[in-house]
Amino acid sequence: MDDADQPAHLPIEDALDLHAFAPRDVASLVVEYLLAARAAGLREVRLIHGRGRGVQRATVHAALASLPFVVAAREAPPERGGWGATVVVLDPAGPADTVAPG
Repeated sequence: MDDADQPAHLPIEDALDLHAFAPRDVASLVVEYLLAARAAGLREVRLIHGRGRGVQRATVHAALASLPFVVAAREAPPERGGWGATVVVLDPAGPADTVAPG
């Protein structure tokens, strides 16, 4: 396996810039990142998808629509990326979300 096949280890922060990732990986990356952010206690995350033609934005929004713990998703304010970023509000993780099945 070469380095391109290795999973990326990302710090869980309140913003994720998706420009560095292959378009085919964006949907699953967004889901996994938001699960980790929620588990880390974050309530809001900004996903930076860029402006372009809107393909990446559509992929991000489709992934968000599949997640029951996403309370809201909106265009970022101009000073935080405008229509090139989406601010996602997360429902807090409950105890059942963090306990491993036994």
